Amino acid sequence: MPLSVQIPFTRFLDDQGRALDTLPAWASDAELLRGFYRHMVLVRAFDQKCIALQRTGQIGTYASTLGQEAVGTALGQAMSREDVLVPYYRDTAIQLLRGVAMHEILLYWGGDERGSAWTDPACAEDFPICVPIATQACHACGVAAAFRTRQQHRVAVTTCGDGATSKGDFLESLNLAGVWQLPVVFVVNNNQWAISVPRSLQSAAPTLAHKALAAGIPGEQVDGNDVLAVYDRVQAAIERARAGKGASLVECVTYRLGDHTTADDASRYRSDEALKEAWQHEPIGRFQRFLHARGEWDESREQALQAQVGELIAAAVETYKAVPPAAPTAAFDHLYARLPAFYQAQREQLAARIEALGGES
Repeated sequence: MPLSVQIPFTRFLDDQGRALDTLPAWASDAELLRGFYRHMVLVRAFDQKCIALQRTGQIGTYASTLGQEAVGTALGQAMSREDVLVPYYRDTAIQLLRGVAMHEILLYWGGDERGSAWTDPACAEDFPICVPIATQACHACGVAAAFRTRQQHRVAVTTCGDGATSKGDFLESLNLAGVWQLPVVFVVNNNQWAISVPRSLQSAAPTLAHKALAAGIPGEQVDGNDVLAVYDRVQAAIERARAGKGASLVECVTYRLGDHTTADDASRYRSDEALKEAWQHEPIGRFQRFLHARGEWDESREQALQAQVGELIAAAVETYKAVPPAAPTAAFDHLYARLPAFYQAQREQLAARIEALGGES
């Protein structure tokens, strides 16, 4: 029997960028809206560059954000500086807004642990990218529990894909957050695919937001291709947590327009027709049309933005390429707080070999 509980769904803009209802008061801030658009354009261009770098062997496997730029942009704007982000591997848009530099993101995807040692103190307490599926939800609960113990009005925000909501780590984290009334917000990027498994085969739940109900916390859906709607609802969830009212789950309904990662070939399991249809709903074109209709954007601004974005990305790539390779011994330095004796012996042997070769790696 279908669940009878209705999950709220929020959407402000249709696919053509037309307002469907009265917009929130904050949507009168033209500079905020233009900032949304600028960042989404930057993220998409940077994403394209990352894929090109991977294809030419200059970084490793990379997880694209194509078509999902609105989720990260809105979430990054909604978070306060004192909050902590506990991300997954498709959160480039949020990380850039939190203070992670583009060249640091390239270092990370290039296999260099220094890519998680961010230089901007604004994001110093944010967690590094989590690749294991859903384990970051557990970490976020730990962070939120620390905030509550310290009586700090701060919020842990964690993200995941739709596939992660089927994992025990995710469901257990929801349960704990509900029982302990933790200041944590779970944001699900439902891009319809867990690698090659479609949403329809992942869960029988009517929506992924329904999974919040068993934990006793609010769950809602939002059009993840509508940056205004995502910003409005995640901001409300964050402020609810900050006010001591507990956890929330926000499911952002999007679509993964690219491959799962650069190690994937989505054409093996997804039809061209489905992909073509999904492109009709993508977030950047929709929002650009909205801004044009309001007189907040024009061709001259667009040309200036494209030029600026190109320069920023080119500079980041050059910075990344100029970073000297890490020492071979670095492979031992990020596994344990205290290196076990058998690994310590191997590290010392490698260090001695490097010294014998005159420091060459």
